[in-house]
Amino acid sequence: MNNQKPYIWVPSLYLGEALPFSAVMLISVIMFKELGLTDGQITVYTGWLGLPWVIKPIWSPFIDNLKTKRWWIVSMQFLMGFALAMVAFTLPTAFWLQGSLAIFMVIAFASATHDISADGFYIIGLKEKDQDLYVGIRNTFYRIGMVIGQGGLVLLAGHLQDGTFGEAFQSTATSWMVVFVILGALMVLLGTYHSVVLPKVETATHERFKFSEQMKEFVETLKVFITKPHIISALCFILLFRLPEGLLTKIVPLFLTRTTAEGGLAMSDKDFGLIYGTLGVIGLLAGGIIGGWAVSKWGLKKCLWPLVLCITLPDAVYVYLSYFPTDNLWLTGSCVCIEQIGYGLGFAAYTLYLVTFSRGERSTAVFSICTAGQYFGGVMLPGMVSGLISENIGYQKFFLLVMLLCLVTFAVTAFVKIDAESKDHEQ
Repeated sequence: MNNQKPYIWVPSLYLGEALPFSAVMLISVIMFKELGLTDGQITVYTGWLGLPWVIKPIWSPFIDNLKTKRWWIVSMQFLMGFALAMVAFTLPTAFWLQGSLAIFMVIAFASATHDISADGFYIIGLKEKDQDLYVGIRNTFYRIGMVIGQGGLVLLAGHLQDGTFGEAFQSTATSWMVVFVILGALMVLLGTYHSVVLPKVETATHERFKFSEQMKEFVETLKVFITKPHIISALCFILLFRLPEGLLTKIVPLFLTRTTAEGGLAMSDKDFGLIYGTLGVIGLLAGGIIGGWAVSKWGLKKCLWPLVLCITLPDAVYVYLSYFPTDNLWLTGSCVCIEQIGYGLGFAAYTLYLVTFSRGERSTAVFSICTAGQYFGGVMLPGMVSGLISENIGYQKFFLLVMLLCLVTFAVTAFVKIDAESKDHEQ
């Protein structure tokens, strides 16, 4: 098995996993806001776009039995590259909303397929000790991909709209057209790179597909999943651990960029991109790397509660900003950085739990069920309702509610069993 140089493909693989997700679920939020949609409309529409990540275990056996994971990774990156560029061509049309949503759904299905392949490739392409070592790196570069999208490319859109690059790009639609063409080009470049550097770790390629056999495979995988030790507490942990963050994910960008009359901080796209592209990435790099290193050194059992506190308590910065709004970018940026450090620390532990829980029989397919479950309970559902809640109770009460729901994270952590999954760390 050629796994001697994971540093040349692990970072770029998870960068490629993050960019299309960022486009569909985060960049679209800012774009739709600028094109006149309400918080409720934005979160519902973009929430439905998350459906492919929830149902992806249904076609995970198909990915495992047709071609190789390497083939799927490269193919989906090329497909997403061309589809992202196609979004740009819908924006000047009368049917921009319907067209962009339809293409975003295609990208979402391709991205979910890519996730299945990439996560499976990570497990089979690395030894167990390297999986632990690189968990912080993979999370860090995944989040860097998010920052490139939500930070750097939103910053670019702001500069385009301000006329920095000429009057031809100043309209909202034109600025976002440029952003999506760049995103498409980045994905094509990643596809080209990975077609060369990804190691060939799979020996067999299956060229046949029978629906009945794949459904049988899915049922067998489900049996393996539900017969895992301590499945009830594990399922609660997987579904609910990220609930507070799931509520924050879509609302924070809207809160930061909405006008003061709407209860927001009135950040421009340039300021928003700068905050997430500089202080945000510093926080994510620190949190992700330190979190992965700490779990690798001391084990998940010893690190779990400290990292849980890290991912929950810093959410209070948004309560502060909503009650004491400021136009001081460095103060706001510091708050965002603190929250992102905590997120990186806590998510490193959460991801390693999913990896260790999935080890054993049918590890790739089991891991896809885990990630689908955490996305459904921790991202999709809370994300869909977050805009409706914030519209009805306002940003201040919304952030107080998020802090209250941190008790859910504490509760599922208190009951989860990790002894068996982390025994290799405790020796």
